[in-house]
Amino acid sequence: MAFDIDMIKKVYANMTERVDAAREIVGKPLTLSEKILYSHLWDGTPAKAFRRGKDYVDFAPDRVACQDATAQMALLQFMQAGKPKVAVPTTVHCDHLIQAKDGAATDLKHANNTSSEVFNFLESVSNKYGIGFWKPGAGIIHQVVLENYAFPGGMMIGTDSHTVNAGGLGMVAIGVGGADAVDVMAGMAWELKFPKLIGVRLTGKLSGWTAPKDVILKVAEILTVKGGTGAIVEYFGPGALSMSCTGKGTICNMGAEIGATTSTFGYDDSMERYLRATDRADVADAANNIKDYLTADNEVYANPEQYFDQVIDINLSELGPLLNGPFTPDLSTEVGRDMTEKAKANDWPMQVEWGLIGSCTNSSYEDLSRASSIAQQALDKGLKTKAEFGINPGSEQVRYTAERDGILEVFEKLDAKIFTNACGPCIGQWARYSDPKNAPKNSIVHSFNRNFAKRADGNPNTHAFVASPELTAAIAIAGRLDFNPITDKLINENGEEVMLDEPTGWELPPKGFDVKENGYLEPVTDGSGVQITVNPTSERLQLLEPFTPIGESITGAKLLIKAFGKCTTDHISMAGPWLRFRGHLDNIANNTLIGAVNAFNKKTNFVKNQLTGDYGGVPDTQRDYKKNSVWSVVVGDHNYGEGSSREHAAMQPRHLGVAAVIVKSFARIHETNLKKQGMLGLTFANEADYDLIQEDDTFNFLDLNEFAPDKQLHIEVVHADGSKDTLALNHTYNDAQIEWYKEGSALNLIKRQNA
Repeated sequence: MAFDIDMIKKVYANMTERVDAAREIVGKPLTLSEKILYSHLWDGTPAKAFRRGKDYVDFAPDRVACQDATAQMALLQFMQAGKPKVAVPTTVHCDHLIQAKDGAATDLKHANNTSSEVFNFLESVSNKYGIGFWKPGAGIIHQVVLENYAFPGGMMIGTDSHTVNAGGLGMVAIGVGGADAVDVMAGMAWELKFPKLIGVRLTGKLSGWTAPKDVILKVAEILTVKGGTGAIVEYFGPGALSMSCTGKGTICNMGAEIGATTSTFGYDDSMERYLRATDRADVADAANNIKDYLTADNEVYANPEQYFDQVIDINLSELGPLLNGPFTPDLSTEVGRDMTEKAKANDWPMQVEWGLIGSCTNSSYEDLSRASSIAQQALDKGLKTKAEFGINPGSEQVRYTAERDGILEVFEKLDAKIFTNACGPCIGQWARYSDPKNAPKNSIVHSFNRNFAKRADGNPNTHAFVASPELTAAIAIAGRLDFNPITDKLINENGEEVMLDEPTGWELPPKGFDVKENGYLEPVTDGSGVQITVNPTSERLQLLEPFTPIGESITGAKLLIKAFGKCTTDHISMAGPWLRFRGHLDNIANNTLIGAVNAFNKKTNFVKNQLTGDYGGVPDTQRDYKKNSVWSVVVGDHNYGEGSSREHAAMQPRHLGVAAVIVKSFARIHETNLKKQGMLGLTFANEADYDLIQEDDTFNFLDLNEFAPDKQLHIEVVHADGSKDTLALNHTYNDAQIEWYKEGSALNLIKRQNA
């Protein structure tokens, strides 16, 4: 039986009436995305039509999910909200703080030893406030959510950008910062700009070496890393119906890499099969009762150009296996000859040192079974892997079932390391090098979602390429980046030429799923007696102090850094070894913007301190400004804050005294996070003004006392020679968000309202 089945049935009971009302108000057939959005309005039954990409709308999500790295800050904030219990079903999943090194048993034990303080804190806070807790080793948050909590037609938010994975089960699931999650956990409305809609029509059928992963790799090539910003991507067509539920999850998962608000699929037979296989027949039965409301109206998919803002067509029968990368998930290359030419032209290392399978994107039973079919062929045909091989199962249920069915044994016979059911190398939790900064240039292939520089192993010289699990297995065996399993032969131990056959696998385990201990802890009914303690001398945890409002008069602010090119949340607040400080704001602030490239010297973590004239690290320079009561400004390029939902990338600059971030454009989640923390997130009205910013600039905000929706702000930029430029800046703040700024943060406003 499913978790929270009564809540799910209530959602379905309201959905028919609300969707029917929305259809009347909008005056046309509805997409699935619109049905879910309109049926989750904070005010209940729809009373007006919303403008896509323009109107801010209050929603009532059904549930919240948090992973351990971001949950620390989210729960530290929730503790200040004055609530005795979370208002909606909420879970915490311990998957980020487990480093991959020696293998599951050793690595998990080490994590429990080194991070016990954090795990105990998360468990006790969860117990106190009625939050479900998934212990370390239970699995990766998004796979566990798909197996246990996701349901067609639901709305969920999560403190991780890949929350969107649940779209594989027909949800609108959206990654947010912890402050957004706190709103919902505290029983308040959650605000989102009503998304635009991109439709992806899938025709044909996947076959051979082509996998669902290749669909999203192709979409990433088409839309690029910012092409989905502000939009929900809705997949449909006969090709969608032919794919598994977990395959759909893979596609939705990597929608985060195109900046999409989320991605989703209409309810179909594959979702029903998955629900029943994961012991949720009650959800499948309830969904079947309102099946027509859990997908788009027929007219929409028949004439999608009339109902979506953009339509993309992909014929799965013509799609081949792809490799995306390095350093960005939208640089797509077809396997074989195209890769050979591109690698030679760009001097990418042709030898592949590691093949890694897993992460929240590709760690299902189906993924492992298809990859193991390639591994089994290597054993049968006398081949050994030329690259090292690593596996991260997605959950304890997947791991236990895969072990029972002999899948993991196949990998182990090829000397693969079976890591913990956790994120591991995908988020930089990989002890690959003792000195990653000085590690050699190399190539790796993985089935993860992101491949930014230093993302997996801390080595800026690691060229990471994203592929399907089955292609990753094949390339690990071949050991070459340009290997094409469709056409290329390999030489086995006997000197014979052999070829790999097409992968095979199971959508669902033939003997059903099984697990002995899934790692879940139910919270006590009454948590009022649960005590939470944080050691004031702890390096890992720190109780929060409210931010002081920045105010309406910012003068004499200094340029902290003008970031050059791509500046993701990894550049602003790195993961990897820094994850240990995610619950201690002052300690983790020591990594603020250390990965961003300074536009004036093209170096990282080396900026000019305008008070002393010396050059130093970004956090050190900013701490000096803060000590001297000087505000600072960060300037950036396009899609600033791309990547993870981590609100630390906003909280850290705020803590250190950054008043404003001024860029050409923002990634959605990061812009919201800046607003939530009471900062100014602004964009150049004229993008070319980015080029006017000089290293010794001082900023005076001229009309911040007139801060209002749809009204430009203006700054005076004073250069070292005394010359000045007055620049116009755009923003997307509404009245409520301006109140966050005036109060110092959204949390300050919540506390005042609950006082």
